[in-house]
Amino acid sequence: MKHYLHSFFSPSSIALFGASERESSIGKTVSLNLTSGKFKGPIYFINPRHAEVLGRRCFNSISEIYKPVELAIIAAPASITNQLMEECGKSGVKAAIILSAGFGEANEEGKKLEDAVQQTAKRYKIRLIGPNCLGVARPVTGLNATFHCGEINQGSLALVSQSGALCTSILDWAKSRKLGFSAVVSIGCAADVQFGELLDYLTYDSRTKSILLYIEGINHARSFISELKRASRVKPVLVLKVGRHNKGTMAAQMHTGVTSGEDDVFNAVLRQAGAVRGYRVFDLFVGATVLSTNKRLEGENLAIITNGGGPGAIAADRATDLNLNLISLSDDTEKQLNQVLPANWSKDNPIDIIGDATPERYQQVLSLCLKDKTMHGIVIILSPQSMTQPLQVAKEIVEASKKSSKVIICCFMGGEMVAEGRTYLEDNQVPTFTTPEAAIEAFSYLRNFTRNQRLLLQAPDPLQKEEKVNTEAAKSVIEHALSEGRTVLTDLESMAVLDSYNISTTHASLAHDINEAIQIAKTIGYPVVMKVYSKTISHKSDVGGVRLGISNDEAVKNAYHDIIDSVSKYFPEAEISGVTVEAMYIKKRSREVLVGISNDTVFGPIITFAAGGIATEIMGDREVAIPPLNKTLARELMNNTRIAKMLGAFRQLPGCNMGAIEHVLLRLSEMACELPWIKELQINPLVVDEYDAIALDAKIFIEAHSQTGRYDHMAIHPYPMELAKTEELSSGVLLEIRPIRPEDANLERQFVSTLSPTAKYFRFMQSIKELPQSMLVRFTQIDYDLEMALLAVISSGKMEREIGVARYITNIDKVSCEFAVVVADDWHRKGIAVRLMNALIESAKAKGLERMEGMVLAENTGMLGFCESLGFEIKRDPEDRSIFNVVKYLQQ
Repeated sequence: MKHYLHSFFSPSSIALFGASERESSIGKTVSLNLTSGKFKGPIYFINPRHAEVLGRRCFNSISEIYKPVELAIIAAPASITNQLMEECGKSGVKAAIILSAGFGEANEEGKKLEDAVQQTAKRYKIRLIGPNCLGVARPVTGLNATFHCGEINQGSLALVSQSGALCTSILDWAKSRKLGFSAVVSIGCAADVQFGELLDYLTYDSRTKSILLYIEGINHARSFISELKRASRVKPVLVLKVGRHNKGTMAAQMHTGVTSGEDDVFNAVLRQAGAVRGYRVFDLFVGATVLSTNKRLEGENLAIITNGGGPGAIAADRATDLNLNLISLSDDTEKQLNQVLPANWSKDNPIDIIGDATPERYQQVLSLCLKDKTMHGIVIILSPQSMTQPLQVAKEIVEASKKSSKVIICCFMGGEMVAEGRTYLEDNQVPTFTTPEAAIEAFSYLRNFTRNQRLLLQAPDPLQKEEKVNTEAAKSVIEHALSEGRTVLTDLESMAVLDSYNISTTHASLAHDINEAIQIAKTIGYPVVMKVYSKTISHKSDVGGVRLGISNDEAVKNAYHDIIDSVSKYFPEAEISGVTVEAMYIKKRSREVLVGISNDTVFGPIITFAAGGIATEIMGDREVAIPPLNKTLARELMNNTRIAKMLGAFRQLPGCNMGAIEHVLLRLSEMACELPWIKELQINPLVVDEYDAIALDAKIFIEAHSQTGRYDHMAIHPYPMELAKTEELSSGVLLEIRPIRPEDANLERQFVSTLSPTAKYFRFMQSIKELPQSMLVRFTQIDYDLEMALLAVISSGKMEREIGVARYITNIDKVSCEFAVVVADDWHRKGIAVRLMNALIESAKAKGLERMEGMVLAENTGMLGFCESLGFEIKRDPEDRSIFNVVKYLQQ
C-alpha cells in the first residue's frame, strides 16, 4: 500500500507554476533543479508570460496539458495561488507544494489567503505542503522540488524543517561534510501537512535511518506525540526546537504563526517520546553521526583516553557540564594499565597515556577499557604530537570497534596532520569529531537517547488498580462551583477534591463567627491555623487572610478580627463567609515541595514537581511531565529536580518517603485525565517526611469544558479502561477482556510459546518458537490512539493466563486498520474469538475507522469461515493465490 504522502516524494508527474528564466528568481531555481536532476517522470512548466522556459514548452494553464499531473509546485504570487489551486483541483492533482510567501504571517490579508487555499485544497482533497516553504527533495528519485541553490547528496538522513533558510544552511553544511539525505521537507506555515504525518511517512521509509527535525511550533499535539513515539521506536529522532526564551518564541510565532508552548513542557514531550533534543544546528549532526552507527549504550559510564592533559581536561569539564558519569578506574583495570603505560600516566579517568603515545599504546589501553565491564562508552582523543601516527591509531581503533559492541567515539584534533586518520575512521563508521567538546556531546546524545528510550516504553494506566478513588464526588464539587459561575474552588472544596483522590490533607472546619472558631480550635487542639473563607478570593495570603501558630482562645479572637479587617481593606467587595480552622502542622523533620496540574497551550495538561513553600519562586526548580504517569515516570519527574537531593537523608534528617510523593503525583495524573475542567491545580506546600506526604494548602482553578471524547483534552491517550469488561462463559468461568498493558509482556510471551506450531504459522505466516524481544515490546508498548490490542484473560487465584488476543493497527491511510486474532488451542470453539473480535470492531468504529482488513492463508479454512460469520468480504489476493484478503466496512 502506498503511503498517502507518496505523491510528494515519488510523483509520477510534476507541474511547476511560475517557471521562469529570470535571474535570481525562485521560478528559475526550481526549474533548473527539476530538470537538472534524475527525475524520470514528465515535468510541465506553466507560465502564461512565456512560451518557453529552459528550452521546454511553457503552458498557459494546467488545463492545456491534457495529461495527468500528480504533484503541483506553485512558485507564483500569493494573490493568485488560490486560483491556481482551483485549476489543480479540477485537473485531478493529488498534491501541491506552495513555495510562495505572503501567507499567514502577522497580517490579516495573509491569513485570509491561507484560509482560502486551505479550503480549496480540502474541497478537492489535495494534500498541501507549505505555503512559504523551501520545498521537498527526494534524492533517491532525483526529485529536487526546492529553490535551494546546490546539489543535495543522497543518504540516510531525513530533514524536516519549519524554516526554509535553516534548511539551506544545513544542506550547505552537510554537503561540505559529505552527508546525504533520504528526504528534505520544508513545511513553512504548515497549512495542511504537519510534522506528525511526515514522521509517519519517514517511519516506514526504508531509505531513512535517522530523522532530524527543526521545530518552531506544533499545531496538532496528539498526532505529533503519537507519530514521534512510533518513529522513535524504530529509528533515532533528533529535534532542534527554538523558542526556549521569550524573544525566540515571539520570533518563531511571527515567522510561522504557530504556538510553541512552554519549553520545559516540550522537553518532557521529547523525553517521553524517546527522541533527543539539540540546542544548536551543529547538534543535529553530532547526534545523527553517533546515533546512526546503531551502537547503543548498556549503561552510562564514560571513559576518556587522551594523549594530552589539556584536551583530556577540556573533555572532563564538558562531561561534568552535561552530568555524564566519568567512572573511576577499578583496581583491576588500573593495575593492568600500570603494566602498559609509562609511570607518569594520569592514574585516573581521563586516562592520559602521555604525548609520546604510539599506536600500540592506544591499542593496549583501548583493549583493556573494552574488557572492563564497568565502562560503557569510550571517547578517544588524539592530538598531533611528534610521536603520533594518526592513520595507524585510526586503524587500531577501527579493528577494536569491529570486535566490540561498546560505543567508541573519537576526537582527532587538528587539521592536515590528522586528516588521513580522521577520514579512515569516517569511512569505517566510527563517529569522529574535531574537538573534545563535540565528542563528549555526542556521547551525551547517546546517553539521553538511552534514557528517553526507556521512558518511551512507559505506557501508564490512568487509574492504578489498588486505588479506590471517587471521581464522581470530585466532579460533583466542580460542577456545583461552575453552576454558580465560579472559576476558583474554595479551600474546603479543593480539599474535598483531593480527598476524593486519596491525597492526604489537613482537615479544616468552617467557622462563621468568633465563638464557633474558638470552639473548633478547642476541639482540634492548639496550635491552629486560620484562613479567610470566601468564594471570591483565590490568593488568601495576598490580602492578609492567613494566620499561623494560633495558640489560645484570645489569639483566635484576635486572629479572626485581623483577618476580616485585612481582607475588607484589600478586597472590599469580597464575600466573606467566615474562616476555616485547622490544626497547625508541625514536624521538624519534614520538607516542602510543590506539586500540581497546569495546562500548556499546545500539549494540554501537565504535571509539575518543584521546590515548595517560599522556595518555589526563588529556586526556579521546576520539572514537568505529560500525563498519564506511572511509577517510573513519576520517579523520573522527581529525580530531574535539584530539590530531589534535599529529600534524601542528610545530617540529622531521615530521607523523605518518596513513595508518598509518588502516590500524590499518580493521583494528580488521574485527576488530569478524568477531570478536564481543572485549568490549574497547585498543592503548595505538600509537606513530606519519612512517613507521609500531606497537602497543607491547595488552589484549584476550573473552567467549563465540552468535549466529544473522554480524553480529547489529553496529548497522550491514557490506558482505555472503559474497554475493560468481565463476562461469564457458559462453563461458569469468568473471562476478562481488557486492553493490553506493558506489564503483560510475560503473559504475551507465555501465550505465544504455548500455541501449536500450526496456530503460530497461521498467525505470523512463518514458523517461530517464541516472540523475539523487539516484537514483544512492539506488541505490548502500544499507542492507544493508533492501535488496540485486547486480551482475553482468565484467573486462578493470583495467577493470570492469557487465552486469546485480538489487535488492530491503523494503516498509513488513517481510515483503515489491519487486524489479527488468535486463541489458545485448548480454548477453541468456546466463543472467545467472537467476543474479542466484537469488542475490537466496536473499538475501531469508535475511533472513526472505516475498514478493517486482514490477510488469511488459504489453508486456514477455520479463520475464513469465522471472518465470513462476522460479515467480512473475502477475496483471493490477485498477486498471491495462497492468501485471501478479508475486509469489513465498519461505518455502514
